[in-house]
Amino acid sequence: MAYVLDAGIQMSEPTLSHREYARFARLSLEELERDCAFEAFHASGPGGQGVNTADSAVRIRHIPTGIVVVSREQRSQLQNRAACLRKLQTILRERAIPPKRRVKTRPTKGSIERRLREKRGRSDVKASRRHPSMDD
Repeated sequence: MAYVLDAGIQMSEPTLSHREYARFARLSLEELERDCAFEAFHASGPGGQGVNTADSAVRIRHIPTGIVVVSREQRSQLQNRAACLRKLQTILRERAIPPKRRVKTRPTKGSIERRLREKRGRSDVKASRRHPSMDD
């Protein structure tokens, strides 16, 4: 995914490891806020005049990671800004979880035999559906 900075420069979203996301996830909301670009806009949808007439919706872009979060639930821009920061912190914490290590397993001898027996049985069923050949 690509995102555009205020100067019109387009950059691709950086790919970070879970350790780098963890470093950002440990930051407080105030420290996290320093690395963000904020944008206010008209919210759409339900809520009537209180939501639609003011620039109460907030979009936050975390510059180091490229994560974009939008909040338009509240009527207040300050409350939406705080909600965006909490959402951003949640996303960073989710991405900070290291991937589970895959343990290679081998099928047991019994399961291999069972699978081959079922395949042979299925093959017999399909063979019985074929038209008899002229040689038979």
